[in-house]
Amino acid sequence: MSVNRYQSTKSLNDRYQTTRYPTFPKRSTDLYIISREQDRLDILSNEFYEDPRFWWVIAKANNLGKGTLDVPSGVQIRIPFPITELTVSLREVEENK
Repeated sequence: MSVNRYQSTKSLNDRYQTTRYPTFPKRSTDLYIISREQDRLDILSNEFYEDPRFWWVIAKANNLGKGTLDVPSGVQIRIPFPITELTVSLREVEENK
């Protein structure tokens, strides 16, 4: 009997596909906050970017979001700002659908 846990899963192809996210170097326009109890990456994204889909920007900038959207309370969080180049490219993608 095989012990391979993936033996009955289907694969679309044999190559792994990796998503590459842009980096967000520190800038003087970045915002800094102290996280509150029950803060989440998507809620912060909606608060600062007016779009919860950019939660990954905050996660990438702070090395957070590995398996959860929760943010530990009392931690300084850097909010990269502005992210106009991302919002413009997202609008272009949505318009071309």
